[in-house]
Parts: sequence; C-alpha cells; structure tokens
Amino acid sequence: MKIVVLGAGVIGVTSAWYLARAGHEVTVMDRQPAAAMETSFANAGEISPGYSTPWAAPGIPQKALRWMFQRHAPLVLHASADPQRLGWIGKMLRNCTADAYAVNKSRMMRIANYSRDCLGALRAETGIHYDERTRGTLQVFRDAYQLAAVQKDIEVLRADGVPFEMLDAEGCVAAEPGLAFSRHLLAGGLRLPNDETGDCHVFTQRLAALAEAEGVKFLYDTSIDRLEGSSSRITAVQTSAGRLVADGFVVALGSYSPALVAPFGIKLPVHPVKGYSLTLPIVDESRAPVSTVMDETYKVAITRLGDRIRVGGLAELAGFDLSLSPRRRATLAKSVGELFGGAGDLDRASFWTGLRPMTPDGTPIVGASPIGNLWLNTGHGTLGWTMAAGSGRVLADLISGRTPEIKSDDLGYARYQRRKARVAVGAVQAA
Repeated sequence: MKIVVLGAGVIGVTSAWYLARAGHEVTVMDRQPAAAMETSFANAGEISPGYSTPWAAPGIPQKALRWMFQRHAPLVLHASADPQRLGWIGKMLRNCTADAYAVNKSRMMRIANYSRDCLGALRAETGIHYDERTRGTLQVFRDAYQLAAVQKDIEVLRADGVPFEMLDAEGCVAAEPGLAFSRHLLAGGLRLPNDETGDCHVFTQRLAALAEAEGVKFLYDTSIDRLEGSSSRITAVQTSAGRLVADGFVVALGSYSPALVAPFGIKLPVHPVKGYSLTLPIVDESRAPVSTVMDETYKVAITRLGDRIRVGGLAELAGFDLSLSPRRRATLAKSVGELFGGAGDLDRASFWTGLRPMTPDGTPIVGASPIGNLWLNTGHGTLGWTMAAGSGRVLADLISGRTPEIKSDDLGYARYQRRKARVAVGAVQAA
C-alpha cells in the first residue's frame, strides 16, 4: 500500500522504517526541516522498560497538592479553565487506584520490553549507533519513605519477570562510581540491569537516513493542514506542499495528534505535558554517570550520552507553551549538582523543552482508529524513546494484516471506546 506517515519524530520514523520493511510505499511529512526536531530532540536519553510507570498512581493526588508549594516540584499544574485539560486531569485521577495502576504498568511494560527487543534487533541488523549503552538504570532514593513506596513497583516487576536488584548506598556507588561523592545523600536504590541509554535525536536522524535508502520519501518543511475524507475512509491529506492521496495514513504527531483527527469525531485523550532537559559537557570523568540514574526526589533522569550528560524530566501542564522556565532549569541543575557535582559544566549547558504527548492511563495509543484506513501511533508520554521501536513494529504488523508478536488489542483507541460503551450500559441499567 501507499502509506503517508504524519510526523517525523522517533515514533513516526520507526513506524516508517517497519512499514517500508514490510513492503509498503511510505512517505513521511513534517513541518520541521529534519527528523526529530521537537519532542524527540533532547529527551532524557533513557530506554527504560523496567521504569515504565504511569504517572497516574495511588497517592499522586495527595503528592500533587504538596508539590504545589514546593520550589523544585516534579509536577506543576498551571491554573486553567480549559475544558480539555480539566477533562484529561479528571481521567488521570480516575486511574490513580491500585488496580488501575497495576493494569496500566503491566501494559506499558509489555510494549516497552518488546520495544527494547526490537531495538536490539534493529541495531544488529543495521549497525546503527547513537551513543548507545546497555548498562542499566539505577533509581536512587534519598530516604526511607521513598524506599518503602517502591515496593508496589517491585511487585509488578516480579510478576512480569523483569530482573532487578535492590541496593544499599554502597551498592549504588558500586553500580555508579560517580555517586561516591554524594554517598551521604543515598538511602538505597533499585537497579534495572536490562535497561539502556542512547541519544534519541541521533538515532532518529540516522534511522531516517537508512529508511530513505530503503525508498522512504521524506517531505520536510511541510505543514499538515487537514485530513480529507469521511467517517469510513480518509482520501487525502492537505499540506502546504499540496494534496497527497494515499491508501493509508498514520498519525504520529505527538501532542498535536488530537486536533488533526477531531473533525472526524475521534477524541484522542492525549494532552501535552511539558518536560525540560539540560545537556552538559563532561569535565570530570570520575564524577560522571556511566548510564542512567533516576533521582526519585525530583523525578529527574541523569544520563550519560558519550561525552555529555543529559539531565531530563519534570512535568508541567501548561498547554502548548514552549517558553523556557528558569525555575525548571534550577531544579535540573540542583539534581545533577547534588548527585554528580563537578561532573559536567553547567555554565555551558544547553537548556531545552518539549511537549510529551500523554494519555491519562500512561499507555500509548497504537493501532486502528474508527476510520478504516487511519492509524494511530501517539500518546507515549515520557516513554516515546523507550517504546518507539516496538510501537512502530506493532503498527506495521497491524497495517500489513499480520498478528503482532505481543498482545496489542488493549493498546489501541478501542480501549477508550469500550469504556464509553460500559459507561453507557451502566447509565441505561441505572435508569
């Protein structure tokens, strides 16, 4: 089939790669001058299936209230009367139960673990390099309360057969020698040895080049105006470069996906959650991380990318605002300064922000839409890099009429349609 992929971030490009490998004629379009120039540009760099955790978790509502009064809060909610934002927050709060958390986390880990395997196979097949490392993730805790709270995650890891290690402070230093200088701050840690790291921007651009060599056509500097069609079929996409007709269309526009499909009655529960990063040149190797260290206190990831340190995280509900907040920069600097002080040069750090497309339950939307030839690959939140390869492979299999290698029926938009149906049935029964 002739397929158009809308969006050239890591999700769009991996989708295009697997679609091309399946034999389809693929065109990718994006408003930017190159691949991976928005949300995929400077993310935290971690590929962490074991850390695939929904933001919607038991205790989050209470924590969010406390964070409102903290200078270095990991989550910031800006006051707004926007009904879409309020509705999204309401749906997220409904997922903050123990049962929903367990289901959502297990679902997220399924696609994330599969994605790690797909990425490994892709790397072996193509020889692609992107400052990758396969040395695990270490989540560090600064007090006994954080150690106790991680037990619910450990139960899910154990149930899903994910290897992990609980470490004391000395064990954390053994895994990450640079933490020796902040040993006094550590209460312990959770190490996930199978996690990886890498530069998402470099990966996406190099994979785009490989895809182009396979025959994929990339249309950059092309704004996507609207889709044309009916409730049963999309016929074309209207762009700044003209009208493009195809057999199938893939929406991989991150936070901008809902607006494109809304005219067709598709209500994607995807909302932009703003994140930030700092990228520092390393100046003292002995103090630098060797892989990814998750600072549980600030919800910040500190990742080694070649001769740089990427410090990424935080979550801010501020709509589509892309302004750089000095306060958020201070939080990132505080985290890396306390754990790896002197490792990188903060005075030469580049500061970046991007919009993560997040669903209320944390699980991406990968699969068919209610329209026959319109497909969705969006809503990956903070885990787009972690889930990209697996999401692209699952989508390509579904479009090609093949059964995916993992269970995927609960990853698509249909799960929201089923919920609406249950609510409607409940209302009828109550009446």
